[in-house]
Amino acid sequence: MKKVNQVVYPGSFDPITMGHVDIIKRLSKSFDRVVVLVANNAQKSFLFTAEERKALILKALKNTSNLKVDIFAGLTVDYMKAKKIDKIVRGLRAVVDFEYEMTMANINRRLAPNIETLLVFASPEYYYVSSRGVKEVALNGGSLRGLVPDVVKKPLSEKLKKIKKD
Repeated sequence: MKKVNQVVYPGSFDPITMGHVDIIKRLSKSFDRVVVLVANNAQKSFLFTAEERKALILKALKNTSNLKVDIFAGLTVDYMKAKKIDKIVRGLRAVVDFEYEMTMANINRRLAPNIETLLVFASPEYYYVSSRGVKEVALNGGSLRGLVPDVVKKPLSEKLKKIKKD
């Protein structure tokens, strides 16, 4: 039986951005399966629930046939060990991301020496795009064009309107 060449791309995806979409589409060309792992950390505050984030990812990437989206609370390496996946991908936007990602890669290597971390650079047009920045733009009525998939725009605006009212 041939081993499936798969990779895990973990993150909060709160919400998924065009930068995330770009990386996932690029990964889908190099791997048999791309598992997008949505973080479900009770100690973190998210705008969207884990289920909502999963649904938005699936809608945004509905034409990506080798995509799987899972939700997991806990260490990514524990998920990977359980699923027998040995490659993790982390996206880099700028030099400032490198130090954090290098630290995480080394912690993961310490916890799971058989899991390899691959760093993928964001395409230049998405270097500045972050979920936090997208939320700030949306909160202040700015244009989300080119920042998030179309399927994210309405749910994001609705969530932020609700927050503004409360």
